[in-house]
Order: sequence, then C-alpha cells, then structure tokens
Amino acid sequence: MMRRGSGILLHVSSLPSSFGIGDLGPWAYRFADFLAETKQSFWQILPLNPAEPAHANSPYHAISVFASNPLLISPELLVRDGFLAEEDIEPSPNFPGERVNYEEVVAYKKMLFSLAYQCFKKGGANHEYERFCQDNSYWLTDFALFLTLKAHFNGKVWSEWPSEIRDRKKEALQPFKEELLDEMEFHKFLQYIFFKQWFSLKLYCNQKSIHIIGDIPFYVEYDSVELWTNPDIFKLDGEKRPYAVAGVPPDYFSETGQLWGNPVYRWDVLRERGYDWWGQRIGYNLKYFDLVRIDHFRGFVGYWEVPAGESTAMNGRWVEAPAEDLFNTLLKKFPYLPMIAEDLGVITPDVREVMNRFDFLGMKVLLFAFGKDISTNPYIPHNIVKNCVIYTGTHDNNTVRGWFEKEATSEDKRRLFQYLGHEVSVEDIHWEMIRLAMMSVANMAIFPMQDILGLGETSRMNRPATTRDNWIWRLMSEQLTPGLAAKLLEITEIYGRA
Repeated sequence: MMRRGSGILLHVSSLPSSFGIGDLGPWAYRFADFLAETKQSFWQILPLNPAEPAHANSPYHAISVFASNPLLISPELLVRDGFLAEEDIEPSPNFPGERVNYEEVVAYKKMLFSLAYQCFKKGGANHEYERFCQDNSYWLTDFALFLTLKAHFNGKVWSEWPSEIRDRKKEALQPFKEELLDEMEFHKFLQYIFFKQWFSLKLYCNQKSIHIIGDIPFYVEYDSVELWTNPDIFKLDGEKRPYAVAGVPPDYFSETGQLWGNPVYRWDVLRERGYDWWGQRIGYNLKYFDLVRIDHFRGFVGYWEVPAGESTAMNGRWVEAPAEDLFNTLLKKFPYLPMIAEDLGVITPDVREVMNRFDFLGMKVLLFAFGKDISTNPYIPHNIVKNCVIYTGTHDNNTVRGWFEKEATSEDKRRLFQYLGHEVSVEDIHWEMIRLAMMSVANMAIFPMQDILGLGETSRMNRPATTRDNWIWRLMSEQLTPGLAAKLLEITEIYGRA
C-alpha cells in the first residue's frame, strides 16, 4: 500500500470461460499471468458473495456477507479434482461469450453441481471438508439452513416464515435440520469447493506478487441470513421488519436523495457485543483478500437514516456512528487494517479525520476531474496525494470512452485537452487517461479492464439506479493480445509502477 503500483479491476464473472460466466478455472490463472507479464501489482474484484436474481444479480445485494457465489466455481477444476467426469462438461452449451445470461448459467451449473455432490458423497469421509465446516461453523451451518428453508418456504422472505422459524426457536428448527440435512450438506459442499478453488488461485497470484483487492458492501440486504441470525444488531420492530432504513440525503444529483432500503445498524448493541460481528466479517475478508475496499465508508462515521415506509430519502436524519471505537477495537484483534475507503461524493471533515487517523486509502476518480473547478478539483492529478488509489473510473461509472462519447460536455473536453496540452481522438482517450493516472503521485492506480481495452458505453459493468443489463459484461479471450500487454507494460515501467 505504501509503494507505487498499478492494477486492473475485473470481476471473476467477467473472465472468459466456456460455461456462460467467468470462474476460478484456467482463465483466472491466465489473467493472473497477464497481470504478472505486464508487471501489475493488484487485481481488484467485486464482492464474491452470492448474487440473487431478485436483486438483478448484483454482488452488492447478497443473501449472505460470508458465503461465496457458487456460480463462480470452475467446472474444469471439478473435473480435475474428480468430482465430475470429462463427458459431464463436454460439449458445454453454446453460451454467449461476451455477456452473462444468468438464467441459463444457473440452470446449467445447478445440474453440474448436483452431479458433483453425488460423486462427493460416494467418496466417504473427507477430513479437509470436515475441517472447513468446523473452521467456518460461525456462519456456514446457518447459511445452509437459511437457503434450505428458503427453498422449503417457496422463496418467501424470512420474516414471512412461520413465527417459530422466523424467531429461530430451537425446537422448531430441529426437525428441519434432520429432514433437510442432505440439502444443507449440498450448500456446504459448494462453499467448500469455492474455498478450495479460491485459495488455490489466491496463492498463485500472491506467488507472482499480485495482491487481490476485495470489496465489502457496508450495508446488508434485509432478506439475508445475517438479518435472520442477528436481528438484534439491526433496527427491526417486533415483527422483525425494519423501522429505519438506509439512504443518502438530497444533493446536487438528486432532489429527493436515494432511498436504498437496507436495514441500518444498532451500533449501541454492536458496541455492547464488542463489535464481534464486524470483527468476524473483517477477519473473514482479510483472509480472502490482501486488501479490502469498503463501499460507502462514510457510514462508519455517520449515516443517513430514513423512517421505514417513506417513498423518498428526504425525511431522513444524520445519525452518528462510532467509527473510532470500532476501528480501535478491530486493531486489537488484527495487526493492521489494509483498507481502501470508498469516499466519493460529499465527504465531511469527520470522515477525513477517521481515514487519516487509521491511515486508510481514499479513492480518486479521473472522470470526475474535468468540471469547472479544474484547478482546485480534488480528483485532478495535481491535487492528488500519495495515500490514495486513483481510478480512471469504477464499476459504477461509464467507461472512459463511453464518458468521452456520451457524457462529457464540449467544455469538459476543452478543459481536458487544455490539461493534456493537446487534443485527443476518441480512439486514444483511454490511454491518455491511464497515463494521467499512472504519472500521478498516488501510490496505487487501478483501471477497469474495459478502459485498458478502450471499450465504449455498452461495455460498462453497472448503471446505478437501473436493474437491466448490469453485471453481465465479459472479457473475450482474443482481447488479451501481445500488443496490449506490451503497451501496458511500457506505461507501467515508465511511471515507476513495475
């Protein structure tokens, strides 16, 4: 974190593969080789948690903050490890290579996973699996039970289950645990396989001096295992429904603010518990990743709380959160906290004070740099500090080329050209922006793969406040050319990031 380096933002689901979605198989290793060949130091991904069709497959709206997404399991590695036969995966369906069709992928992989599980059961005792279940017992059993019950109750939200199940009465849950044991073991098996495949890939990356940056959403989805198992740490009423929800207040971008609807935390209860839940969550992620980005970091310092039932975020209020107490407590458990704080938007001095106190890296986005305030803009390279991560854009932004073609005004372009000292064509704009980020003093520079490739708006990963055609973009294998690698390596070495 303290030396100059650069890297690429590419989610696992965006990797090439023959199975409709990127996975932890051969192409993940080939991409790691590409990173090593071009002397990149970082591979940033999005949350690995299970994405749900009910939330448009967003990795930021997961059913669990601990579990991983089985769709990212590699069928080829299942064959290698003896859980599938070669003929089980060949020929694979004719999935589109450039987009994820989640419905088709779910159906296909569910079939493969069922075959793999049957093979696993025939294998007898597996001490590695038993150790995994033991080490992860604080979340794994409840997760498996939650998914099993959700299927049993036809997908209903947990608060609509029979009250004795909703309230986790032991005598009511026990018969389900016995009758649905095989279904629970199936979900545990998939988490075990993901664990094996993930840590094999992570070790490969680390041996090549590539550090993996993970992502932690600040809030938790209401219909999740965490709400069912820890209702006391969220603001829920007697029927276990939220009486206060999260959002952000009205601002320049929205007259009514943004109403996210996530339950907000009861920090008084968390404090009494010694922040144990956050300790488990941070510890889990520090095991999976070398660094973690905290989405909506300012929520640790103060958050916008809106009464449940409101149609907009206008009638909310700011509520203070115990950031310093929390992070001081976490530092007693962990030797250091390698964190990137998502601090985009309007950030108050108290948030900056916490970031500085605990030496968390902030984020700077070049696409935000070329407005009327260019000389004083906090995202323009000459105002950037070392202790930050500079991005051309994030997963929520348009691509550089898409921004240049569709969003930048003529004045934005004029200021950009003045800053560069020359005009730039649409074909070259992505490399000019990458160069600006590379030459900055920021210790870390991260680029979405779409910007490395110079792709347009149709290749962006997410369009906030929309639910269609997000999280589906994929890298095509033929796009990783020797010429691309040579250019990225050259610019990385020139600016001392190798």
